[in-house]
Parts: sequence; C-alpha cells; structure tokens
Amino acid sequence: MAKTLELIFTTTAGKDVTLTVDEPRANVTDAELLAGMQAILTHNVFEVEGSPLSTVKGARIVERNIVEYEV
Repeated sequence: MAKTLELIFTTTAGKDVTLTVDEPRANVTDAELLAGMQAILTHNVFEVEGSPLSTVKGARIVERNIVEYEV
C-alpha cells in the first residue's frame, strides 16, 4: 500500500497548495507536523504564482492500493 503525506497550506492570495511527501514515517506526530509546517512558513521556502504560503490549513495521510495486472 502506497502512503503519501499531504501538507496543505493557504497562500497570501487565498489559494490552497498541497505539498506531498512519499512514504512518510509511520509514527509522525501532530506536533512534529505542525513544527515542520511552521518552519516552511517561517523560512518562506515556497511561493505559488507570486504568492508566498501564509497559513497552515491541515495535513493528512493518503493511502492507495495498487494492483498491477500482467496483460
């Protein structure tokens, strides 16, 4: 099962932006996620269409099942 961590931010222009991390650590805590996301905001790491990220909106783990067939 493939897992992805989605970090969701809002830009100063009001647009939602999602950053993804493949195969995140299983025991990541809410506090670690918030600290990491705040660090991204504090260091002004990303800008989307000229607008920097301004607020943390949320985070979530997305799991996918992939079944491949030999055809």
